[in-house]
Amino acid sequence: MFSLFQQGGSVMYVLLFMSILAMAIILLKLYQFYRSGLRQTAFVEDTVSALARGEHNLALRDLQQQPSPVARVLESAVSFGANPAMSSGDVEAEVSRVGSAQIRSLESWLRGLSSIAHLSPLLGLLGTVTGMIVAFMNLEQAGSRVDPSILSGGIWEALLTTAFGLTVAIPAMAAFYYLEGEVDHVRAAMKDASIQVLRHFGRTPHIDSRDDERIEDESHGL
Repeated sequence: MFSLFQQGGSVMYVLLFMSILAMAIILLKLYQFYRSGLRQTAFVEDTVSALARGEHNLALRDLQQQPSPVARVLESAVSFGANPAMSSGDVEAEVSRVGSAQIRSLESWLRGLSSIAHLSPLLGLLGTVTGMIVAFMNLEQAGSRVDPSILSGGIWEALLTTAFGLTVAIPAMAAFYYLEGEVDHVRAAMKDASIQVLRHFGRTPHIDSRDDERIEDESHGL
């Protein structure tokens, strides 16, 4: 394997670095998502029930014990929603600000993972093209003493970079879409939970379908 790696040329070392970086990002994000308990949303119903009973302090204490980003949004919704000095627009703006900060934290490094997934095949193709150029230069130098093995050997060595580039890109792209799906799930949970809490305080959040379209475009532009 090491011999094949060396025959692929200098591009292989760049792809190796990108594969290590992609693996590090994937492991880091999986650990972050695990620690955040993204799929644990049972506390939302407990919060709504506590608010219905008028136990606002209990709801806040329970939310502060939750590591989920959804809990941070609900914590702000309860704190700001119960403040009579703040208008509905101000409350919505503050809750949106907290939610955006949580989403940005979850989306950190995803752009880098997406870049690796898109650039790896291109680097592999670049290595193949340069390898083919070298193979045909060697064939030209051979002159009348043309040996088919010169061309065939140069071709399969050049194709190594394309194969390695695809090997890096495919799992990186799959991981990116999975992680992006988890972020979208959290974004939807934040929106649903905050609406329930704000309505309890008589705050009716303004929901614009264009906001969802903008968020969707931004997430796919990573």
